[in-house]
This record gives sequence, C-alpha cells and structure tokens, in this order.
Amino acid sequence: MTDLTKLTIAEARDAMRSGDTTSAEITNACLSAIESAGALGAFVHHTPEIAKAQAKAADVRIKAGDAPAMCGIPLGIKDLFCTKGVPSQAASGILEGFRPEYESTVTTQLFDAGAVMLGKLNMDEFAMGSSNETSVYGNAVNPWRRGNEETALTPGGSSGGSASAVASDLCLAATGTDTGGSIRQPAAFVGITGLKPTYGRVSRWGIVAFASSLDQAGPMTKDVRDSAIMLQAMCGHDSKDSTSADLAVPDFEAALTGDIKGKTIGIPKEYRMDGMPEEIEKLWADGTSMLKDAGAKIVDITLPHTKYALPAYYVIAPAEASSNLARYDGVRFGHRAKLAQGDGITEMYEKTRAEGFGPEVQRRVMIGTYVLSAGFYDAYYNRARRVRALIKRDFDQVFADGVDAILTPATPSAAFGLGENMDPIQMYLNDVFTVTVNLAGLPGISVPAGLDSQGLPLGLQLIGRPWEEAELLNTAYVLEQAAGFVAKPTKWW
Repeated sequence: MTDLTKLTIAEARDAMRSGDTTSAEITNACLSAIESAGALGAFVHHTPEIAKAQAKAADVRIKAGDAPAMCGIPLGIKDLFCTKGVPSQAASGILEGFRPEYESTVTTQLFDAGAVMLGKLNMDEFAMGSSNETSVYGNAVNPWRRGNEETALTPGGSSGGSASAVASDLCLAATGTDTGGSIRQPAAFVGITGLKPTYGRVSRWGIVAFASSLDQAGPMTKDVRDSAIMLQAMCGHDSKDSTSADLAVPDFEAALTGDIKGKTIGIPKEYRMDGMPEEIEKLWADGTSMLKDAGAKIVDITLPHTKYALPAYYVIAPAEASSNLARYDGVRFGHRAKLAQGDGITEMYEKTRAEGFGPEVQRRVMIGTYVLSAGFYDAYYNRARRVRALIKRDFDQVFADGVDAILTPATPSAAFGLGENMDPIQMYLNDVFTVTVNLAGLPGISVPAGLDSQGLPLGLQLIGRPWEEAELLNTAYVLEQAAGFVAKPTKWW
C-alpha cells in the first residue's frame, strides 16, 4: 500500500486485518514522515524504539486474531500525559529532565489495546494558551497556509502539536486535553475532528493537571469514526481518579448510524457575537441547513449566562492552576535553580519558579493566587463558581426541554499568524465558543465543515447531553457526511 500515513484508524485497522499491510509498515512510514517534518515543531520527544517494539507486538496480536480496534495504530501523545521512562514535561522548563516511573491511565489503556506511541507532542506550557506559543520547545506550526502566503500560522492551543501532527499525517491520531477548548479549537484550525468527552468519562490520572475541575482528555483524529474508535479505548472507570465516572462504556462506533431523523438541534442566540465574521455566520447557517436536511428539527434556544462564561473561566481556571502548580518548587523533581551563598529555601522556591515557568504560566498563577486570597475569595472565586452553576443550569434546562444537541461555531475565526495575536485578552477570546462546555462538564466535538476565503479550515461545534457521547458522535457523523470536507494542506515542510 502507498501513503500509509494518510490512512484513518478505521482504514488501517481493516488493512492490517486483511493482511494488506502491517503495523510495522505503517509505523515506519510515520517515523519517516516525522523525521522530515521538523519545521512543524509537532513532535518534541521521539520514541522510535518503543514504537517499533509496540508495532511488532501488535502485528503478532493481529495475526493471532485477538486484537482490539486500536491495535497497531501509531499515535502521537501530548506531552501532558505521563509516559513511563519518557520525558513528560508539559512543555515547561520546570519539568526538564522529568521521566515518570508510572504511566497515565489513558496511555495505559491505549497501549493495552495495542496502540503504538511514536513520540510526545508539542503543546502550550501546562496547557495554558490558545496558540501553542508558550511552549518551552518553541512554536508548533499549522501545516496550512493562507493562499500563497508563507506566513507561519498557529495550529491552535493548547493541543497544537497534536493538531499539527494529525493534520499533516505524521500520525494516524493523537491524544489531546481540553480545559477550555484545547482539543476543539486546534482541531478546527487544522481541519480535523476533536472530541472533548463529558467530564469524568476519561480518567485524568497521570495527566499533568492545569485546572482539575475542567481538564478532560480526548481523541484528535482525521474523522468522526476514528474519534469513536479511539474514545472507546480511552474510556472506563478508574479507581485512581476520584472524578472518574463508574459507567458502562457504549460501543461508540456502532452508534454511527447516520440517522438523526426526529432529533432536535438547538441554535443558541447568545453565540451570535457582535463582529462575527460573515464566513463564520455562513458556515453556521450552512451547518444548520445540513442537519435540517438530514431530518433534524431546528429550534432557537437561549443560554442567557453565556456572556459571563469567559470571565468566570478565567477566574476559576487560574485559581485551580495556582493550586496545582504549587507542587513545582525544585524540591522533589524537575528544574532547581542555582542558589547564591546565603540563599535559603524561600529563595530556592522563588528562583526555581521564576526560571522554570514561562510568562503566561506566571501570569495565570498570579491571577489565581490573587482571586483565592483572603480579601478577594468571595468577590471573585466564589462569584465565578456561582456563575458556573448558572451556566450549567442553562444547559440543563435546554436539554430538559427536549434538545438533543446544540450547534455553534467552534472558533471566532480561522487560524491566525504566529505572533499576530500577542495581547492576552485577545488570545483568551479564542475560547469564547468553547469554555461553556467545560464549565458545564458537557461533551463537545469540533467537525471541519468548510474553508474560508483564504483557503483555511473552519469548524463547527456540536454540544451534547452529559454521558451521551454516542449520540453526539452520530450527529457529528451526519454533519461530517453532509459537509464532505476532504481538503488537506499542501505540503511545504
């Protein structure tokens, strides 16, 4: 077979089982593609020996006829996931040299299913960013270009390396994490599918924490079917994670019937933002028509507290980050600053954290510490928590009224140039359509649905009922089939 790296998970699974190719062949093709794609900055730690050993074992398993769907599939793993014996830095200088003695639950489950790890992927430092420009490794780069321009574009963040790697066919799929849109926004920027499951559906154990009540791991894949297959392997109750839901895992792929007749799709008026580009408006309208033509009922809905979502998120997330990142102090692991004569433990903490954390992480830690401080806890943090409860109540009411899924844009624009959007507030606005989903703990998926006037991908977001990823994936599958998005970036790297 040719172009092995371009295969989807489903295509590779079927090809390996029919004997048309092997995991070793697909893995070697991906490793070769990675070697020649340094300009993308997607892979930051390479694990070819691990990949080849896992591929060899997968081929034995497939030949024996006892292999799960993910067996033999080469993946990229976001640097936020702890992988035993492999650098796991969360793209931060403060974790330089950290090689965990344990494996995250998600990667354990993927490897138990026979998946292959090609290496670790670039990301924003501690998952704090929307453009993959805060990484200690340097920027990840979007494989797409604006028309004939050579301007380097962002692949989105924080899962920018994952997005870039999947879109450029360096791996068949990748893991991502989503705290405020960090799977869905980069997926939209590079023209792939990104799924954020319900909070608690996928274990967070062994994933470096940013904001513990918001973080959720999910798949980043070439299409909806692949997301269904990969999510199946990632899910399941984990006794090591107190927030992991003890629920049966449905057959997500079997749920892709392509039939949504009689389903109700809500269109929230609050997502019609002032100054929204016409192309985003048109894409949204086109997506609505696609679902209507497929037999769904379209209704206008209201989510009145949406306008408070961004401010609430950027109080809650930094507050949790300041608490989670307090453990990085130079005492037990990672970077420790060189001390001067007479320096004590306080100076060691200060110098280590000043050297180890980048500007965006420092900014969020300081904001978080401020909103949790004695004089401001009620004024900011508790108020944000109350707003969060109201946002969740808005969604609960809409779903109680019979809405099965909600359709919105995934991002307020197509991918922008690296270095073009350096104002922190402007950067935070990239999450305007996605943060509500995290605050409410709901599942959300971004599906590529078209190109803008400069030839860049645009995505639509579907938001589902809690724990109903199977139904959400089926609706996304219908939207994907109707949109017929098959565009790929022209190779320049």
